[in-house]
Amino acid sequence: MPRVAPSGSLSDVLIGRRSELALLRTVIAAPPSLALVEGEAGIGKSRLVGELLSASGARRLVGQCEQLQEPLPLSPLLDAFRLAADLTASRPVSPVVGALVPLLPELAERLPPPLPPLPDQRAERHRVFRAAVALLDHLSPLVLVLEDVHWADGGTHDFLAFLAAHQPNDVSVILTVRTGSGALPIREALARAPSGPARVVSLTPLSPPEVEELARSILKAELPGTFAALLYEKTGGIPFVVEEVLRTLLERLPADEIPGRPDVLSALAVPTVLRDVVLQRLSSLDGAAREILGAAAVIGTTPDDRTLAEVTGRGPLEIAKALASAQAVGLLHEEDGRSRFRHALARQIVYESVTAPERRWLHLRTAQALETGPGPRPVARLAHHFRLAGRTEEFVSNGEAAAGTALSHGNDATAARFLLQALEVGSLSRETRVRLAVKLGRVAVDGLAHAEAVPMLERLLATEPLPAHLRGELRFALGRLLRQQGEARAGHLQIERAVGDLGDRPALLGRALAVLAAPETVVDRHVSEHTARCDEAEEAARRSGDPDVDIAVRIARASLLLEQGHPGSGRLIDDLLRDDRLRGVPREHARACLNWAQGALHIGCLERAEALLAEGRRVADQAEYLRVAEVVELVAAAVDRAAGRWDGLEARVRRLGGAPGWTVSPGAGTATFPAASMEAGLLLGALLAATGPAEEAVACLGEVIAIAERAGAVWPLIPAKMTLSRLLLTLDDVAGAAAHATAALSLVRAKGNWVWGAETVLCLVDALGRTAGTVELVDELGAGLEGADAPIARAALLTARAVVSQDPPEADELLDAARTTLQEAGLRYEEAQAAERLGRWRCERGTGDGGSLLEAALRLYAAMGADRDLARISRIMRQNGVPIPYPWRGGRPSHGQTLSSREREVALLAAEGKTNQEIATELFLSRRTVESHISSALRKLGLPSRRELRAQGGLADP
Repeated sequence: MPRVAPSGSLSDVLIGRRSELALLRTVIAAPPSLALVEGEAGIGKSRLVGELLSASGARRLVGQCEQLQEPLPLSPLLDAFRLAADLTASRPVSPVVGALVPLLPELAERLPPPLPPLPDQRAERHRVFRAAVALLDHLSPLVLVLEDVHWADGGTHDFLAFLAAHQPNDVSVILTVRTGSGALPIREALARAPSGPARVVSLTPLSPPEVEELARSILKAELPGTFAALLYEKTGGIPFVVEEVLRTLLERLPADEIPGRPDVLSALAVPTVLRDVVLQRLSSLDGAAREILGAAAVIGTTPDDRTLAEVTGRGPLEIAKALASAQAVGLLHEEDGRSRFRHALARQIVYESVTAPERRWLHLRTAQALETGPGPRPVARLAHHFRLAGRTEEFVSNGEAAAGTALSHGNDATAARFLLQALEVGSLSRETRVRLAVKLGRVAVDGLAHAEAVPMLERLLATEPLPAHLRGELRFALGRLLRQQGEARAGHLQIERAVGDLGDRPALLGRALAVLAAPETVVDRHVSEHTARCDEAEEAARRSGDPDVDIAVRIARASLLLEQGHPGSGRLIDDLLRDDRLRGVPREHARACLNWAQGALHIGCLERAEALLAEGRRVADQAEYLRVAEVVELVAAAVDRAAGRWDGLEARVRRLGGAPGWTVSPGAGTATFPAASMEAGLLLGALLAATGPAEEAVACLGEVIAIAERAGAVWPLIPAKMTLSRLLLTLDDVAGAAAHATAALSLVRAKGNWVWGAETVLCLVDALGRTAGTVELVDELGAGLEGADAPIARAALLTARAVVSQDPPEADELLDAARTTLQEAGLRYEEAQAAERLGRWRCERGTGDGGSLLEAALRLYAAMGADRDLARISRIMRQNGVPIPYPWRGGRPSHGQTLSSREREVALLAAEGKTNQEIATELFLSRRTVESHISSALRKLGLPSRRELRAQGGLADP
């Protein structure tokens, strides 16, 4: 069928986009399905979707996200419903759709009766989501299109996440989003939709031949190569700009003359060409039309005639003529019976063409018109217009109201944004500033407004004389924000200071004390102090009588016991997971499960960690709690590392830390929580210590240690120092290993939690051997672990006792018990290390099945891709006459014990003392490839390090 050009378009032919259009057609042909069309402004997202719909016979609902959104969720979807055809059908509408009646009064007569309101706002929101999905199902089969989702409010994002998980069978969803507007919060939900991940259609600028084809279709003439090339250079291949440039040229010259006049293009400056084009169109209008269009740009992308009339004082006929004139020159187009700016960029340019004093006046007039309009008071839009009108008092009152509306819908991020804007007003009264700051402190944590909120709260606490209870609440909020920014010590100190001010507010005091009970956050606080804080929190919770505070304190108690390997922690966690009060607070439920999963990993309880992670992920997904998505992925990566599922893990961890390279510095990368970025750094360092390159592992762990020391974060400081100590031992740096282990041990003693220190003690024993001091240290560790249920610590203690034992049979028994403990715990990498240690012990003494143990360890290392460990264990097997089975990685082709030609070439250069980078440059390889070749060569030659490679002086095959 012939293509139909959209209103305002010069071309009736869609240029390029053949594969993108085909993909979208497959999407809507197989519902339920999701598609995300993304690209920069003007790239043709709406045109592509319009082309798709023009050829489709399916019912479609189209909703538009406006740049100025109400905090009320679902506004673009509700607009789409209002435009739907008759809702009557042979099948009845689900009664739950009645929940939409208050939101769709225009359709009330055609909807089921309204439902009584629910007392719980979260439950009400969930019912509205269900109702919207039910109505989509009733109207199906259909294609739902929501345009410009980058402008959608948090409530709409939450609904889309819900829809992705509950999509009706005959509904296809297409979303358009502008790139460069930040990460879309619902990307993860779309990627995990039960019906399959959303298909992403990424639009890029047209190629030079496609720009030439587009110009030919508009001018109806052939283009010389010089003109086509210059047109592409001036427009960058953006279809919208191409059309607007040609629209301007068509007003100056006949279409058949333009291709021969490349000089006319030269006069169009880049990158201001689009502004020039739009301003040219604007100047062609008369004064009244320009005035009305300027007011329209102030009002929004799709201004309504009533508001335009009130703002400009013009009559309906004059407004209609002005909008028609603007549409005729391509600044506006008709959509669903309303005039709309053809593109957001067009609106922005018209807006900026209005003088600043006139803009302020128009914003004020718009706000006044909105105040007297029908329907609920649009406080978000009022706040926007009053702010730009310079009316601070009205802006603050409406901004505060908008924050409250957003918060009532669970949209903490929007609430935080309004409060931050209000607090930037310099003329606020002390009372108003304090009130807004307290509200900001309550929403900023979940609103992820850390960077903006922290200095504001710090300034307020430093400059304003506050009542004790408010000062305490603000300090508590500031402390939580600092902790999430990775500032463990600063956050802990703020919350400690808050405790003294919260005596008259037991509920808030209980929550603050529960946070202070967490042992894994800060150095220089003994576990006995955390226990005392937890006891105080229980008393405060009892005084408050608040069941939610009681739940928070019980969560803290379970975490405190879990981190110490206390056997009773499992029972407490199970009791809480069965408690309806915890299940009734999904966010608290999800956070608790994720924190417990991390604690279980700290002590080596992998099975428990996996179960808690699954529960936390499930609850977070059901509650559309997108804030913890990164934490979920971090814990999942840590679980996979512990379980030996390393395939692709390094790349995942680098993404979590904000790589391409690596940094854990606060504010760097893409991680939402800098504190989580440190955990990702520890995880990456541990992986690199096994897989190589060793230099990168040392650097990564060193950076984690430096950041953690500056922040005062005991975790991951202790495990990072322990991991670095273990790595340095493999590099024969005994002194460095002992120094880091000793430093970690001092932290363990200061914390008083020997469960965290067992591996550190083993590192020190391995570095120093049996001495009077190490024997005493092992005894001290044994006393500290008395009664603890922590597989990693128990195995480390057994191994350390074996190392200092003078009774070979006893040592053998201890090493075997350690290996069994780790095997039963499912900790594959630690199991391989224990099998290697026991196998080497038995081989060197000629007892037992040492060879088979070494081979078992080798296979475990190989399955995980632990190349550095493979090189070491191959040398050990050679030294002890144990055959090395090749190929041992699933039958992949191998050169066996013989170096490949490339491995020999790399190894020869390494033997000459060249660095990896020098080798990579000389052989035109990547540095990582050089590392891989050297690791393989060392393994085949049975050499522990490059030093031995140089000392060997030759590379004869074994």
